[in-house]
Amino acid sequence: MTHIDPTGTQVHLRREGATGAVTAQIAQVGAALRGLSVGGVDIVAGYPEGSPTPFGSGIVLAPWPNRVRDGRWTDGGTTRQLDVTEPDRSNAIHGLLRYAPYAIDAAEDAATLSATVFPQHGYPYTLRTSVTYALTDDGIEVTHAVENVGDGDAAVALGTHPFFGIGDVPTEDLTLVLPAQTVFEVDDRLLPTAEVPVSGQYDLRAGARVGDLDLDTGFGSLARDADGRVRTTLTAPDGRRVTMWQDENWGYIQAFNTDAYPGRSMAIAIEPMTAPADAFNSGRDVRRLAPGETWTARWGVSYSA
Repeated sequence: MTHIDPTGTQVHLRREGATGAVTAQIAQVGAALRGLSVGGVDIVAGYPEGSPTPFGSGIVLAPWPNRVRDGRWTDGGTTRQLDVTEPDRSNAIHGLLRYAPYAIDAAEDAATLSATVFPQHGYPYTLRTSVTYALTDDGIEVTHAVENVGDGDAAVALGTHPFFGIGDVPTEDLTLVLPAQTVFEVDDRLLPTAEVPVSGQYDLRAGARVGDLDLDTGFGSLARDADGRVRTTLTAPDGRRVTMWQDENWGYIQAFNTDAYPGRSMAIAIEPMTAPADAFNSGRDVRRLAPGETWTARWGVSYSA
């Protein structure tokens, strides 16, 4: 009997960078970024071969990130009902491609994975989506593209769910700097109730030790550098650093740490999002793609010793 990995075909990329080999592993299911290393230092938290993706690690979130309350939303005056995929909180979570096997077009140091969102419960639109992972000398650049190939103006938002680390440094000892000015207060279903200025453990502009934080938290009003990018960093005690950047399309971040990630005492996800949780109801930063229109958004990761 042939064994099929729960995450599908594995794509392995390699490039020779300035500080040694840059390698990545991409899983077919969910087009997930499953591993990334620079000069032999792992900067994406991997998980055992042959196991399902834990906590949505590395997956693409489309056509919405995070949650939709009760899976119900109003679309141009029409009430639509998505399948409830987080039953314990009665939400629809992380879009429609989480368990989809993507088509793969891979070269040595880059790969494009593609999948179509077909009309289904609560979402009557057809989208052609792709994500391209391209290695750089110090990390990876990720390009998402979404094209409306159906009828009607399609509601679309994007996210992704990478977990980061720095080699064998305990994640709890890393310092997180996240340049957000606001945080979303949530109810017991992790749905936004208000957006307020950051304070206490949620003010991460000057940095905080990951082990001192308890996060499953959305952030907004992100400060951008002169080039228009937002940069969030994890820094080890010895100064080594992972930087996640996101372009102008990504206005939000969800940060999540857990002590239940396989093989780690703690893990942290830093999730760029183009819209906040429950955006299909609030309408906040949801794109409306006209038939034939394509939207492209980029983010990436770099490592410095």
